[in-house]
Amino acid sequence: MHLSFSAYYTLIFAVLVLLLGKWLTRHIRFLRDFNIPEPVSGGLVVAALIFALHQATGLTLAFATGMQTSFMLVFFSSIGLSANFAKLREGGMGLVVFLGVIVAFIFVQNGVGVGLATLLGLDPLIGLVAGSITLLGGHGTAGAWGSVLENQYGLSGATALGIACATFGLVIGGLLGGPLAKRLITRHQLAQPRTLAEKEVSEHTPGNDSSQVANFETPNTAPRLITAEAAIETLALFAGCLAFAEFMTSATQGTMLQLPTFVWALGGGVVIRNVLDYGFGFKVFDRAIDVFGNAGLSIYLAIALLSLKLWELAELAGPLMLILAVQTVALALFAVFITFRTMGRNYDAAVLAAGHCGFGMGATPTAVANMQAITSQYGPSHKAFLIVPLVGAFFIDIINAFVLQLMIAWLR
Repeated sequence: MHLSFSAYYTLIFAVLVLLLGKWLTRHIRFLRDFNIPEPVSGGLVVAALIFALHQATGLTLAFATGMQTSFMLVFFSSIGLSANFAKLREGGMGLVVFLGVIVAFIFVQNGVGVGLATLLGLDPLIGLVAGSITLLGGHGTAGAWGSVLENQYGLSGATALGIACATFGLVIGGLLGGPLAKRLITRHQLAQPRTLAEKEVSEHTPGNDSSQVANFETPNTAPRLITAEAAIETLALFAGCLAFAEFMTSATQGTMLQLPTFVWALGGGVVIRNVLDYGFGFKVFDRAIDVFGNAGLSIYLAIALLSLKLWELAELAGPLMLILAVQTVALALFAVFITFRTMGRNYDAAVLAAGHCGFGMGATPTAVANMQAITSQYGPSHKAFLIVPLVGAFFIDIINAFVLQLMIAWLR
């Protein structure tokens, strides 16, 4: 038996998923501690219920996915529109070195995934799904590449597989970073735990870690309201990104420059943002872009999770867990022997290693939470709180997209 829902009902169900996820996150501490996105916590519950319904009755639910692509493109456009190249100069040489370390890790992570998938007799593309597509890229990238792999390369269940891997990564990234950094700090005697009095002074001192994060997320100016005028300006920027993506997708079809549409949306955002910044002196409203982007991601993930067919993943459960377990060990070893040593073998390097674990298998909020757990005990690391959000917020998404395109072309 098959039951289909129109776009309107799909949007209603997506909003209900988001409300359920919000309620679960509010009442379950585990979801808050590990920064599990609300669409994921609510969507996985609903996906499990749909799975149980299918197993009991054979009923299959089909949701309209037309809007899903549009919301995905809005999210990736927001990443590009946030990429102000002036921030690259703020990070200095440390940011450049850290970017190089993360680029090397992308190849390591994908090498581990592809290698194990091949040894286990699976499609090598599954190794990329259990690699930087989901672990470094997160849920948004998982869904975007999952759609590409399903439609263009015939990898059935890639989206469901990606969502599962990305959720696993969020949890492990949050568990791994803090203990690893503490081990490095104590082993190399890099800092002493702060007393309660020192922590209280730091919390009330300008320039502490919390302010560093806040300064990254909001400009150091008077608050700017998201008015109707600001919303229209922001929508115009997103419309430009989507138009650029559609044009470039058509223009490069069948050429060496052919890329997934969401990569062009991201690239279009980078071009539009920096042309406006440096060519016309137009001040882009970052907070409005963030609101639209996060809303787009939330609705996209909700629809994607509604469409999950968990029964398609049953035979991959064992091999997938083996790949993810090895990926966890690989990240820990890389953070200790490459990230920590390359970034200077000092206290800042240990905090950066914690941040690397956060978004190496999770997301930028997980990375920031890892670093805050360390700095609240041992003291501030302004270098880490400048570099990690810059890398995790947009630079790594841009680099990861192009590396994945090269690797998929090589595997196929």
